[in-house]
Amino acid sequence: MLKSRKFYDQKTDQKMTEEEKKLKCPICKNPSEMDKEQNPYLPFCSERCRTIDLGAWLDGKYVIESDEPFIDSEI
Repeated sequence: MLKSRKFYDQKTDQKMTEEEKKLKCPICKNPSEMDKEQNPYLPFCSERCRTIDLGAWLDGKYVIESDEPFIDSEI
């Protein structure tokens, strides 16, 4: 029988504690549930934090560097 990998540490194959099942929200640093069924905004803790992150991407505060030159296809 296969174990659900949802709450098992993939390195040690040990069941995770309740504290290990939480991660820090990248925006506000509050605990965020790792279970997508309990937290649809994963990895964020709320819709508010998800929206703040999206706004930062749209404002150009985050960038993904590349060695290839950017070619605007709308020209």
